[in-house]
Amino acid sequence: MTGTHMIVLPGGGYAVHAAHEAGPVVDWLGGIGVRASVFRYPLHARHPVPLDALRAEIRRLRAAGARRVGLIGFSAGGHLAGLAALAPGAGPGAAVDFAVLGYAITSMETETYRPARLILLGEEADPALRRSTSLNALVTPRSPPFFVWHTAEDPYVPVEHAYRLATALAAGQVPHAVHVFAHGPHSLGLARNAGEAATWTTLAQAWIHEQA
Repeated sequence: MTGTHMIVLPGGGYAVHAAHEAGPVVDWLGGIGVRASVFRYPLHARHPVPLDALRAEIRRLRAAGARRVGLIGFSAGGHLAGLAALAPGAGPGAAVDFAVLGYAITSMETETYRPARLILLGEEADPALRRSTSLNALVTPRSPPFFVWHTAEDPYVPVEHAYRLATALAAGQVPHAVHVFAHGPHSLGLARNAGEAATWTTLAQAWIHEQA
């Protein structure tokens, strides 16, 4: 799709970049006609280092001719995608047009994958910092559209994270799609051969084409 570029942000708890959530996702997007690239954001880095790095990449792509920039992130990568889409201070050059989040950490205020929170915020993160990095607290009526998917059985990032963000998006009247599948572990990636959860790519394809 001319003028649209998607940045793929693999998960890995802000400690590693999960390979199956990187290159294979770029290949899938290419197969549905969407230009995409993996962005390997800084690891073992405190907020806002990963966010600043991602915003610099968005500005780079826009300078290279991308008219619309979308993000697709998984788990911790989904959290970073959401921060880039929602946190104030981006400036027009780093604005995000739409975002796809897979089993994303959305709240730093509730139960989640604790190692990721400790890497990003530290052991002594105060309530204000935890709230300012919680996606549901950052939604405004001007936020970009979101596609959110999760599984109800996720043992690492509870499905409550999807519901918290969805509730905030609905309250802000932000365009969004939310899909929660009954079965499936964390870190499914493209979820091939994963039962009903495998349909997320079909659902997302139609939604991404609408945004792009």
